[in-house]
Amino acid sequence: MTDFRSLIPLGRGTMLRGGFDPFADFRKEMDRLVDDFGRGWPAAAAGDAKAFLLPKVDVAETDAGLELTAELPGFDEKDVSLDIHEGMLTIKAEHKEEREEKDEKKHYHLVERSQGSFLRRFTLPFEADAEKASAHLDKGLLKVVVPRLATEAKKPRRIPVGGNQA
Repeated sequence: MTDFRSLIPLGRGTMLRGGFDPFADFRKEMDRLVDDFGRGWPAAAAGDAKAFLLPKVDVAETDAGLELTAELPGFDEKDVSLDIHEGMLTIKAEHKEEREEKDEKKHYHLVERSQGSFLRRFTLPFEADAEKASAHLDKGLLKVVVPRLATEAKKPRRIPVGGNQA
């Protein structure tokens, strides 16, 4: 009786004869894709209370400076801090909320807690005027304006050309 398993190119280890598996890289990429799928979701959705939130941020460089818009739903002004240090803009936000409900007639007690953190740093492509930077948070939308440091337009200096002085 002939052993037909020797004719099948894929064996138990899903490797071709000779130990080479052309699908190994594909399988690794698929595993990485599945592992990375939940990253960037809010901490509550991902199940990790210590995870950072990754809100959407739009950054635009203009002639006047940098304009940044970040989505921070649920955050208040007191939850957000910004600073500019050594050419780096840092936005940090932390939000903690606790809600408690009781109803003696229905005999239930509910306590819910949620928290989230956000930290993002941006390297400024120019020397910033940190004193004139501004930020405004309205309905969960943080708008930050970082102006360029004003430099005086230097006028060309004429150098007189003299003749031979003997």
